[in-house]
Amino acid sequence: MVMLGQAEYAALVHESESDALAKEEKITYDEGRLDHHARLQVVATSTVRHTVACGRRLVILNRGAISARRGLIVSGPANTGKTISLTQLGLAHELQDRSRHPGQDERIPVIYITVPPAATPRMIAAEFARFLGLPVLRSSNITDLTEAVVGVCTKARSGLVLVDEIHNISLDTRTGAEASDTLKYFSERIPATFAYAGIDIENSSLLTGTRGDQIAARFTSVATHPFPYNAEWKGLVAQMEANLLLHQHKRGTLTRLDRFLHTRTDGMIGTLSHQLRGAAVDAILTGTEKITKPGLLAVDLDIASGRKRPRGLPDADE
Repeated sequence: MVMLGQAEYAALVHESESDALAKEEKITYDEGRLDHHARLQVVATSTVRHTVACGRRLVILNRGAISARRGLIVSGPANTGKTISLTQLGLAHELQDRSRHPGQDERIPVIYITVPPAATPRMIAAEFARFLGLPVLRSSNITDLTEAVVGVCTKARSGLVLVDEIHNISLDTRTGAEASDTLKYFSERIPATFAYAGIDIENSSLLTGTRGDQIAARFTSVATHPFPYNAEWKGLVAQMEANLLLHQHKRGTLTRLDRFLHTRTDGMIGTLSHQLRGAAVDAILTGTEKITKPGLLAVDLDIASGRKRPRGLPDADE
């Protein structure tokens, strides 16, 4: 199981070595550990693996397609790992592309954009342009931006386009319909596989009407969901604990609290990540250097988790 950002920071030094560091060195060391925990994310879930498998299959199948390429939609409730799944698909594709075409640094295998709220066609095109480092001037019209984006993506052999927050496009409005048409135009002009991620897309207007039927006919769906309390959940908690860089934390503390963590987070992987990373940050800032149940309870969770959490959450370890 791999953790995002795991290899970016030095291993935990012995506590005696940490105590012996000069003041400035200690600050740098602690800042490195804070950054490590801030970036720590669970990525090797079954949902991520399924998304990567489906995405890579579609990329291969689309290699010979001239038009009507198939795409992927990652859909589910908030905090269930949609963005992580999407970005890990992008990472897998980029690594594969780099290995197939070594030394070709001019290639841009993966494009990633986030759909702004109430997106217009020009806003969509501008997001593509900004990712590619193209100038977005006030005088640039939608045609100029679109042609520039298509030209760069084609020249750079972009093979995968990731579009996050797709739920910000609503086909109930004229502007939303036009933004959807702009994405469709990009998918027809850029020889790449398109993958979307958004909240509860199956129940949104994005798949309704004539435009929605076209999307539904070309896209495969991967559903994200809260995790049940099972062996995979226990493994995710154990893996996050294994990657903590805390001097006083005893391995196994969090695995003994995995049922409590499931109850508190309602099985939401994003909430679990926030809970453990927040507690780790507090442990460094306060100098306790360990995560305890009171430390976990001190981390404020998102409002949605509070609504779903049963009343009378037990304080005793389970």
